[in-house]
Amino acid sequence: MGLIIAANWKMHKTAAETVSFCNRLLPQEKYFQGIEVLICPPFTALAAAAAALEGSSIKLGAQNMSWEEEGAYTGEIAPQMLKEFRVSHVILGHSERRHIFGEDDATIRKKFQRALHDELVPILCIGETEDQRNRGETEAVLERQLRAVLEGLEPGSIKELVVAYEPVWAIGTGRAASPSDAAAAASLVRAVVEKIFSSETGPTLRVQYGGSVNANNIGSFVALSPVNGALVGGASLEVDSFAALITAAKEAAGC
Repeated sequence: MGLIIAANWKMHKTAAETVSFCNRLLPQEKYFQGIEVLICPPFTALAAAAAALEGSSIKLGAQNMSWEEEGAYTGEIAPQMLKEFRVSHVILGHSERRHIFGEDDATIRKKFQRALHDELVPILCIGETEDQRNRGETEAVLERQLRAVLEGLEPGSIKELVVAYEPVWAIGTGRAASPSDAAAAASLVRAVVEKIFSSETGPTLRVQYGGSVNANNIGSFVALSPVNGALVGGASLEVDSFAALITAAKEAAGC
């Protein structure tokens, strides 16, 4: 199963900075063969990124979207607005959307269903807080978050689903989860998806790790078979660190 490395830039980079980044990254694209590489810039930089990446294998993702097709929803972005710029993936349920902007499981489910309807590949983020981890609730939290979004869907609708395990306590803190913890979470994700759908869905599911991941530690995650890539924050903001991370992942996974 191929690796998927996605850069989540969050609220960083103007359109001009995005073009500069892409222009510097593209000469290194030849070293990324065998890995699906994805860049998720802010909405305002999607058009610039699409133009800069045209003709390359590097894909484009969005950091969020509305569950509505169109309408009187000030400040929201519809899926077809994303697809106009060749966006193929969308991050949903990121912990910052959950814990800063108050998105609950029901909201994330509606967005997830809209993404499937509009043929966007969802990257569904799940993860426990530090308090939940300390109380031994990690497995229960992850299963609840998965079931809230996936139960009741047709198995065929999730054939391209990517799940990103991002422990909230590791995001932006410099404290990454241990590789064994990430592997255990990824295995749990597969087991829950198999319980919801069937045993055939687990082996094809791709599970990323995210949370203070960088070129120095990515190899220890993807070397473990349950983990199929990374959702990268800070280390994706500079070309050199992002390219080094992709190369390290490729070497560790033997791609």
